[in-house]
Amino acid sequence: MTQRFLPGKTHRLPRHGLALANYKAEHFLYRHADGIATVTLNRPERKNPLSFESYAELRDLFRAMSSATDVHAVVLGGEGGNFCSGGDVHEIIGPLTGLDMPGLLAFTRMTGDVVKAMRACPQPIIAAVEGVCAGAGALLALAADIRYGTEQSRTSFLFNKVGLAGCDMGACALLPRVVGQGRASELLYTGRALGGAEALQWGFLNRLCSAELLMDECLALAREIAAGPGFAHSMTKKMLQQEWNMGVDEAIEAEAQAQAICMMTNDFHRAYHAFAAKTRPVFEGN
Repeated sequence: MTQRFLPGKTHRLPRHGLALANYKAEHFLYRHADGIATVTLNRPERKNPLSFESYAELRDLFRAMSSATDVHAVVLGGEGGNFCSGGDVHEIIGPLTGLDMPGLLAFTRMTGDVVKAMRACPQPIIAAVEGVCAGAGALLALAADIRYGTEQSRTSFLFNKVGLAGCDMGACALLPRVVGQGRASELLYTGRALGGAEALQWGFLNRLCSAELLMDECLALAREIAAGPGFAHSMTKKMLQQEWNMGVDEAIEAEAQAQAICMMTNDFHRAYHAFAAKTRPVFEGN
């Protein structure tokens, strides 16, 4: 069977140090305002499933975030009352049954690269988890730094429902760190839906909001983060990621080095002078 996607394909994105304000998305909605990039999956008639092309574009966009000078926080959501129903059954699952092993491995590596790019991009990512959040969609939410949801949100790691293992796109590494090993095991073995209230109790969601205010609450948090010391925020995200694989002594040394670097920034000096003058600091991210 002819392979329908090109894992190595890249989209036209700014080079290093250029802005993402004018980026034109092809396979989802993209909005930039006040230093915040809002990415919205927009196939509401199918509960916002992912396609080969949207996977690839998400990967490339989050990779480009590492070079963006005008993005300080990201909000990821979906249209029509749902977050994301995962990989499209007809556009992805069906064609995958006809691929050979090299083609399948190219696909699974590409989907994993989306999560890698989200974890590596320096800006904090806030997921607005509403309604259906399933399969690969649940991994997009899991790869975010902060998740707000609603009582009606239903998060399912349902890979076993299609005859696959729960170890997809980093699920077996990320999920236990968020909800604990036992709870992660239950979700990955059963594929059951995690409701909004339970997701909050388990720590998967940071906050429950009404459906009407979910995106507003996410954007308010994004604005608060974007107004903070951007370089320092990126260092916090980097350390949260790297210290998973460190012992305590190594982590303390890594944080000593990271904090010393942050003490060289202009934002650190701005904060001191503002404190001395009894005013609020205005951070510029440098």
